[in-house]
Amino acid sequence: MKLVPTEEAVGMILGHDMTQIIPGQFKGVKFKKGQILRAEDVPVLLSMGKEHIYVMETPPGMVHEEEAARRIALAAGGPGVTYAEPKEGKVELKAAHRGLLRLDLERLLRFNSIGDVQMATRRDGTVVSAGDTLAGMRVTPLLVEEEQVAAAEAIGSEGPTVQVKPFLPRPAAVIVTGSEVFKGRIPDKFGPVVQEKLQAYGCPVVYAEKSLDDREQIAGHIAAAVAAGAEIVCCTGGMSVDPDDATPGGIKLSGATLVTYGAPVLPGSMFMLAYLGDRAVMGLPGAVMFDPYTLFDVVLPRVVAGERLTKRDFQVMGHGGLIKF
Repeated sequence: MKLVPTEEAVGMILGHDMTQIIPGQFKGVKFKKGQILRAEDVPVLLSMGKEHIYVMETPPGMVHEEEAARRIALAAGGPGVTYAEPKEGKVELKAAHRGLLRLDLERLLRFNSIGDVQMATRRDGTVVSAGDTLAGMRVTPLLVEEEQVAAAEAIGSEGPTVQVKPFLPRPAAVIVTGSEVFKGRIPDKFGPVVQEKLQAYGCPVVYAEKSLDDREQIAGHIAAAVAAGAEIVCCTGGMSVDPDDATPGGIKLSGATLVTYGAPVLPGSMFMLAYLGDRAVMGLPGAVMFDPYTLFDVVLPRVVAGERLTKRDFQVMGHGGLIKF
């Protein structure tokens, strides 16, 4: 350690804990060993009677934990991400706006395989609001090799590891299938649930109709919804293998290209996704009406964020796919 005048210690690393005593108010550690001193710390230290302090000298080729965490955060963050100032050696990434958290899981693994680098994140695909914490990062020791920080920056140069995709509201349609609803035997309780979920992402409903359990009529409603400008078409109910459940057949008859019918997620496994050009057509099983969170709530934010899902996107959902247990 090196003894320096307090006024000259800005930017240097404090070599030991320093206690502050304010009679009747406070007694405890005010400055911790390893802390980088700032200009605003100088008056406080002087008021504590500290005209000189011991600082740690950083050996060549080493980086202080706070500087390392800051550089790693800058390397990891992408669009829609802001950075908090280091605190106790840790830097947090926060959401700059509401949207869909997307992680590059392969890069995340490589970050955490460097050696002393630690990066913990929220789950990929989470819907986040402005200011939400997305990830926290630090290095294990007080001083870390420059090579490790440079390795993290090299990974970051390939692209973002953490980003928040904004939601891009798109016109939507809700087609409520079921002869019992169409004929007025029971009230429609499915349509309002779906409309509320769409509106939560700013998607205006431009087409809303009821349909018999009839493939041709469902396909006709899908065509009418597209003609009305709908870019997201939700067909509710009729998704099981019962002979009267015609929604999957209606979606196929519409000419949409099937991505999946069924997925390893519970509840909501009898979900269907297809595309008519760039328009997403979804078949929603009855679980969407009864359970607050289903596969539909996993898929919808990704669609609104502009993603086009593939069969593999659904296949990998089995890990963590047991939502209700």
